[in-house]
Amino acid sequence: MNKIYPSAAEALKGVVKDGQLLAVGGFGLCGIPEALIDALCDSGVKDLTVISNNAGVDGFGLGKLLETRQIKKMISSYVGENKEFERQYLAGELELEFTPQGTLAEKLRAGGAGIPAFFTKTGVGTLVAEGKELREFNGETYVMERGLFPEVSLIKADVADRSGNLRFNLTARNFNPAAATAGKICIVEVERIVANGEIAPDDVHLPGIYVHRIVHNPTPEKRIEKRTIRDHK
Repeated sequence: MNKIYPSAAEALKGVVKDGQLLAVGGFGLCGIPEALIDALCDSGVKDLTVISNNAGVDGFGLGKLLETRQIKKMISSYVGENKEFERQYLAGELELEFTPQGTLAEKLRAGGAGIPAFFTKTGVGTLVAEGKELREFNGETYVMERGLFPEVSLIKADVADRSGNLRFNLTARNFNPAAATAGKICIVEVERIVANGEIAPDDVHLPGIYVHRIVHNPTPEKRIEKRTIRDHK
């Protein structure tokens, strides 16, 4: 089976639709699938619910989809770097399901493992637990969180072989593997494609069985979210 598509737009064709639940890998701007996000923006699909640790920044990453009003709801952990996100949320134009970062990672991992729900102490006694089932284990109160099962996952990796086995680059791995396993269909953007067998078995971070489509983007922008420098004296 050929998993390699000639462009991000072709990889999304016939897969993304209005009203879908999508998972998008990345942490801040690190490890985001830039080309796939741009193609999603160009596709015009709307009313999306997007699972991602955050929502990019103004004018880049998922921030582009906020500007075009294609996202109706975000399931996120941190959203503090996006003024348009803030404006839409405070104006009641954007739904938000705030989720503690570790809980968000576990909700995706649970989805990938076929686990419908789990219990955690994180969020007990806060707004996070409102409306959710509470249960006591060994004298401690836990809140039930549901696994996430996105219809499509868009992720970023460093290297893929032609079967879709992936290797990520350092911290750019972040939420990408969990998002990939949770999605019913996983589309990955990579900087390099190599022949089968070129990635040593011990270097495979995500097996190709989870990957359905591959897009080659050898020169991503890799924008820095917030550049800080120090004067040398």
